[in-house]
Amino acid sequence: MTVASAPGKVVLCGEYAVLDGAPAICMAIDRRAVVRVSASHGTTHRVIAPGYSRTDGVFRSNADGIEWLQGQFAIVDAVWCAANVRRDDACTIVLDTREFIDAPTQSKLGIGSSAALTVALTLALGTAERLPGDARRAHAALQAGAGSGVDIACSISGGLIEYLAEGARVTSLRWPDTLVFRLIWSGVAASTGAKLAILKTGNTKPSRAALLSAATTMAAAWRSGIAGNVMASYHDYIVALRSFSVDYDLGVFDAGHGPLVDAAADAGLVYKPCGAGGGDVGILLGTDESRLDAFMSDELGAAFSFIECGLDHGGARIEDS
Repeated sequence: MTVASAPGKVVLCGEYAVLDGAPAICMAIDRRAVVRVSASHGTTHRVIAPGYSRTDGVFRSNADGIEWLQGQFAIVDAVWCAANVRRDDACTIVLDTREFIDAPTQSKLGIGSSAALTVALTLALGTAERLPGDARRAHAALQAGAGSGVDIACSISGGLIEYLAEGARVTSLRWPDTLVFRLIWSGVAASTGAKLAILKTGNTKPSRAALLSAATTMAAAWRSGIAGNVMASYHDYIVALRSFSVDYDLGVFDAGHGPLVDAAADAGLVYKPCGAGGGDVGILLGTDESRLDAFMSDELGAAFSFIECGLDHGGARIEDS
């Protein structure tokens, strides 16, 4: 058996602007997608996806790719093709993304499950040397070419990274010593693909350039490694992101995120939505654990909940089988 895993991610700044050349800052979190590939009997391959599908997939592979006999998993198609998998022996593939599911609602939490699963599956079926390129190609196929690749890069590398889409360049950063965070789930799942499609209309507005500039400044603050710089820089970045969201009707601050942004500012903290718009997660930042906990106790409505997680330093890896 081969067992591979990869972490989820949260984009801290540079969302959307990364598509225009700005740096994005992204952190890997220790919620992991796990893939298990084991030999099985017969001439067909089987796919099991606990937490995702109640129907197993069954397929044959040949020189032309995959022929599905039961069910269909687009991620397996994409990775099988991108990694140029050739297997004569039958196998069972288990795709486990249960750590990315909100148990009470069974909704996706919006912390990069698709990218994490793509990376883990690519590593389990392919090689570590080819992982970055194969995983990027597979995920691009799943997203019909949309997206920057920052989520794939973060799931591979782990930790805190600065990412540039041109050349898929990754720079590892140090988490500021006194900066603490809480990750918060809005209770509403959102579609990144639907939001990215909005930007393909070709209708460019001034807020798009303003967000690119603000993202560049914000990334420099993270690069400094100083918590005070990060906290102070978020005000202007959030103003630019809000204007951009309104201009392109993205709803980044919908689903209750907007009021939390304002309440956090009044409390001397930073709250920022981290999804593409319409829901997903947000992050609360500060330099005092007790103030973060007090804010969550006083300000979070019934729809919001705390996601227990920490910074993942390991990135994608092969586990003990």
